[in-house]
Amino acid sequence: MTEAVEILNAEGKGRVVILCEHASSHIPPQYDNLGLSAADSVSHAAWDPGARDLSLFLSRALDAPVVASRISRLVYDCNRPPEAPGAMTERSEVIDVPGNRGLSAEDRQARVRTVYKPFCDAVGNVLDSHGTDTVVVTVHSFTPIYFGKPRSVEIGLLHDSDSRLVDEMLDHAGSLSHRRVARNEPYGPEDGVTHSLQIHALNRGFANVMIEVRNDLLSTPEDIDEIGQELLSLLLPALEKITNGETVS
Repeated sequence: MTEAVEILNAEGKGRVVILCEHASSHIPPQYDNLGLSAADSVSHAAWDPGARDLSLFLSRALDAPVVASRISRLVYDCNRPPEAPGAMTERSEVIDVPGNRGLSAEDRQARVRTVYKPFCDAVGNVLDSHGTDTVVVTVHSFTPIYFGKPRSVEIGLLHDSDSRLVDEMLDHAGSLSHRRVARNEPYGPEDGVTHSLQIHALNRGFANVMIEVRNDLLSTPEDIDEIGQELLSLLLPALEKITNGETVS
């Protein structure tokens, strides 16, 4: 483990490897809180509330390693490539990030070197040692209100060009009739949110899904358990149908 990344349940033997790019709101002291207010520095702009706890629930259930960033996504968003404006965004929804304005090439490279690269290296090391039938699951949460508009979707199952796992999970979504479960909502590939899936899963031929849960559903330990069990009701039967390179009929 480095300052930028942690690996939890590193010896997990299940097929799944879990990534949590937005697990922490921590801003190292050298960034002077990026000029943010105390409230903004722990808001959903800075991290995905509940995502780390949900990752750990799934890790226990699936005996899955978890690779989690320990640095706020406002310092560097590990689900964005270095050239993307959102990697070190100057504004997140309605929140300005003064400490990201006018970054020099050297400043940007320093964050790539100390935050993004250690995360990617850790993911690569885990995946390279995990076997050819690995499934990659990334875990995120999203705000119920975005630019003043409520979001009705509760669980989003996101994919890029490989939809195998999401297709199978959605086949079981009828068992969660009390939830609004949707494909590629509230974001999709066109929003640039599938970077981790592209470089860590698609490049290796691994089945994958990016799970997005509305963060008001992850407020308490009981919420985490409830949503975690619901996700397992979709994921476990889907895993039985998927092998890398084909879908089992």
